[in-house]
Amino acid sequence: MEATVESGAIITAHELNSKCAGVRPQLVDVRSASEFASGHLAGAISIPLDQLESRIADLDCHRPVVLICKTGLRSTIACTLLQQLGKPALVLQAGTAAWEQAGFPLVSSVRTRWALERQVRLIAGLLVAAGSLLALLVDTRWAYLSGFVGLGLTFAGITDFCAMGILLEKMPWNRARKPASSPGCCAP
Repeated sequence: MEATVESGAIITAHELNSKCAGVRPQLVDVRSASEFASGHLAGAISIPLDQLESRIADLDCHRPVVLICKTGLRSTIACTLLQQLGKPALVLQAGTAAWEQAGFPLVSSVRTRWALERQVRLIAGLLVAAGSLLALLVDTRWAYLSGFVGLGLTFAGITDFCAMGILLEKMPWNRARKPASSPGCCAP
């Protein structure tokens, strides 16, 4: 891998794994902190997509940058943003999903593979469905449960403060554990 790269270029998991012997790229995972903790490439740093512009200084300008997310969608968005800022970057094609499917190791620091955002969506969906069913079958006042969850999600979207996410983060399955040391691509 060369020190300069064409911005917006795509690199496959196999190419990234085989080219780490030369100039080691800086691996930047643009998923949320909880998604990063659930499984990331060894040596990657976490810079969530919504923080990328404010953390440009965290990027090493002397090494190629490889952007990573779960499937490649957010890293492609991040690549476009960096391109607009004049910073070249590569995108790991199909993200950590392809990396794991290729048999390469991921570093995990939480017991669950479910991202916190996915857990919130599941619980919110179950509460809305339960509230709706109970309102139809038992008492119409159960509709307030669905309304409450909807207002909570709206509030979370506007303020970026999610009470359900904070509660779920404290659950035993989301508590951090000692990271397993596993050899992987580009580990320092």
